[in-house]
Amino acid sequence: MLTNATIDSALRLALDEDAPWGDVTGEAFVPDEASARAALRAREDGVLAGIEVFARAFGLVDDEVAVDLRSSDGAPFGSGDVLAMVRGPARAVLRAERIALNFCQRMSGIATLTRSYVDAAAGRARIADTRKTTPGLRAFEKHAVVCGGGHNHRFGLSDAVMVKDNHLAVLAGEGADVSEAIRAARARLPHTTVIEVEVDRLDQIPAVLDGGVDIIMLDNFSPARLREGVELIGGRAIVEASGNVTLATIGEIAATGVDVISSGALTHSVRAVDLGLDLSLEN
Repeated sequence: MLTNATIDSALRLALDEDAPWGDVTGEAFVPDEASARAALRAREDGVLAGIEVFARAFGLVDDEVAVDLRSSDGAPFGSGDVLAMVRGPARAVLRAERIALNFCQRMSGIATLTRSYVDAAAGRARIADTRKTTPGLRAFEKHAVVCGGGHNHRFGLSDAVMVKDNHLAVLAGEGADVSEAIRAARARLPHTTVIEVEVDRLDQIPAVLDGGVDIIMLDNFSPARLREGVELIGGRAIVEASGNVTLATIGEIAATGVDVISSGALTHSVRAVDLGLDLSLEN
């Protein structure tokens, strides 16, 4: 969840990284009394995310900067649209500009890409993100996925049980029975905790189902194998597809009958949307 505290913490780190000893250019060339007016303008089509983060960056630099939001997170925009107006001391506006844009451009890029995936799935499956996020910025990136119409997978390792291939390798090395291991874990866990198991072969599914899992992830399955997996599971668990999910493949994957499609590309391979801050001095 993207909280005000998380936003302020990340923005302060970014602002300190950008100007640890002040903005030497602004202080040398911009008069202290100068005021500026600036428009946040889209230079291409997209879906907005991070507009509140954009506004907060200016407020942390100088609370005399006023930001008038013209759009909201999750809203589509077209090239040339004005998404916000910024007014205040010119030095402060210039000091916060790059940080504000960095967050809003990247988050909008994630929201825009997510919307493309959601549209391609055409309502046949839920589109979800993964933990393949920028370290320290997970809350921002997962918020952006939701702005694009997607859903969040677990936020982190503390949220849910997800048994992946390396966990299964450890169990196999110990000679453990997968079904028994799942049942034993269920007995120890709170009743509100779901258990998901990743499989990469059809012959792994019966033992996982016998253990009583809630979700089965079919990892790197072809569309034909996904259909077989969905039929074999037969509604006894939520079916998630993952691996090699792209805009070119997601429609075919969604048509196999899976319930969820998760893709790390939503956050780890995104291109920032082109937004600009067009500034002019006020008299």
